[in-house]
Amino acid sequence: MTKIVLGSGSPSRLDLLRRAGLDPVVQPSGVDETPRAGETPAQLTDRLARAKAAAVAAGVDDALVIGCDSVLEFDGAAYGKPHRPDVALEMWRRVSGRAAVFHTGHCVVDTRVGRTVAEVCSTDVRFAEVSEDEMAAYVATSEPLLVAGAFKVNGRGGWFVDHVSGHPSNLEGLSLPVLRRLLHRLDVRTVRLWA
Repeated sequence: MTKIVLGSGSPSRLDLLRRAGLDPVVQPSGVDETPRAGETPAQLTDRLARAKAAAVAAGVDDALVIGCDSVLEFDGAAYGKPHRPDVALEMWRRVSGRAAVFHTGHCVVDTRVGRTVAEVCSTDVRFAEVSEDEMAAYVATSEPLLVAGAFKVNGRGGWFVDHVSGHPSNLEGLSLPVLRRLLHRLDVRTVRLWA
């Protein structure tokens, strides 16, 4: 069995991969996620996914290392994890009733042969009109504080997502179709990785 390493501490990504039949070892990368000047949100996720996968792969032999990074793009700006309630609340005031794009950079390093493949997936999302009371109640749950874009579509935040166009699993921080495509480029068949 090929060893799978998830270079991310994201509970959503781990849960998604487990539901999809994989049983990865979790090894967060510790990569600095600070955006660079002039970097678009999609470029940011691509760079960080590659950096996370490479950082973890440097210390792992005979494995497939998956690195990912996600941000919500709204009005051209990248919104990552808000960390603080006031920041999350302000993000929700901006996106309520509006459309945004959720970008996830994906990178897989096959340490067995030294190959790397990467791709960015972008999913359009339209948020519901959310009242101040609903926003405050959602932020008070702490759920949006540690997730990109301040919402979890597979949690309480799912109540406030009106429409998704693109890969739905991408909103959980990892697109299964993109990951499958990247693995195929490495001559790895997904079904052979199922636990």
